Amino acid sequence: MQILVWDLPTRLFHWLFAFSFAVAWITGDSDTYRDLHVFVGYLMLGLLGFRVLWGLIGSRYARFASFRFGPMQAIRYVQDALMRRAPHHIGHNPAGSWAVYLLLTLGLLVGVTGILVLGGEEQHGMAAGITLFGGGEALKELHEGLASFMLGVVIVHLLGVAAESWLHRENLAKAMFTGRKHGAPSEAIPSAHYLAGGVLLLLTAAFGAWFFRDDFTATPQRPHIPFVGQTLPDNKVWRAECGSCHLAYHPTLLPARSWVRLMKEQDTHFGESLGLDAATTAEILAFLQKNSADTELTEPAYKIKQSIPPNMTPVRITETSYWIKKHQEIADSVWRHPKIGSKANCSACHLDAEKGTFEDAAMHLPDGVAGLSKARK
Repeated sequence: MQILVWDLPTRLFHWLFAFSFAVAWITGDSDTYRDLHVFVGYLMLGLLGFRVLWGLIGSRYARFASFRFGPMQAIRYVQDALMRRAPHHIGHNPAGSWAVYLLLTLGLLVGVTGILVLGGEEQHGMAAGITLFGGGEALKELHEGLASFMLGVVIVHLLGVAAESWLHRENLAKAMFTGRKHGAPSEAIPSAHYLAGGVLLLLTAAFGAWFFRDDFTATPQRPHIPFVGQTLPDNKVWRAECGSCHLAYHPTLLPARSWVRLMKEQDTHFGESLGLDAATTAEILAFLQKNSADTELTEPAYKIKQSIPPNMTPVRITETSYWIKKHQEIADSVWRHPKIGSKANCSACHLDAEKGTFEDAAMHLPDGVAGLSKARK
């Protein structure tokens, strides 16, 4: 007969965890959906915390004690399953139990490394400032490797579920929806724990509403920027002089040697003479050198610095390999669009261009501009 085996909190955790991982995988390479990727990453960690607690105080088959099998038991179960003689288990079978433990462990490692990558590469989140940009890149490789391994475990787990469903003539996927499996009345759990399940759903919904709260008030004129960059050093003289003719490009966008060259050649500054006196020149140059790409204050600064060979001293940001790579998929017709005009008009698409942070989340195409594909960082 059909008996209640999986309580509601266990079922909700299972599907929310699966949903979170699927969304995280799909959005992993997208700058556009970085906020969604971060949200489901945090959600996974929160769900894991709940599952550990529920594994200690939950109902019979949700508790870790009910599926505490050794590795040899798991191996023997797989061997018996291949021989079509594996015994039926009301809760997790030995092989499935190890899949659960492995997925929980990998979920934790993927989530933690994700936080470190967000802090290292983007300087956002709980680990902001803890990891340097170079370290963030190394951690990203680890993060992606763990996620790929976890996907492999998920696939093996799904194959195992399908195999056991066929072996015992029982739809295990359906059972994780209904909570019911074949068994004796004495093996059923007494309660579905609807209250605990409701609390889990409420907390998940509340976290989602809080995380995306500013999206509800966003408008085309004032789009929401999920990740706001740090406040970079500023200088009134630099902004007044350089911003009088064009966007005051922040010093972090070129190495110090480039700014020295630009200021030394100010009499022929792209066909014009800046006409700055010695004191003004000295103050601006000091600011530019002190806060150049060499300082690695932002992710673009770090990657611009890394992309320029030591023997090169570019005077145009658009000459750097990093800039070229980031914009290589943009058609020439886009640059000629009236709302953009040229490659120098950074503020046309980057809402934080004046601040100099150039966050992915601050990328916003002008209305009517099409054909631009954002390259990955």
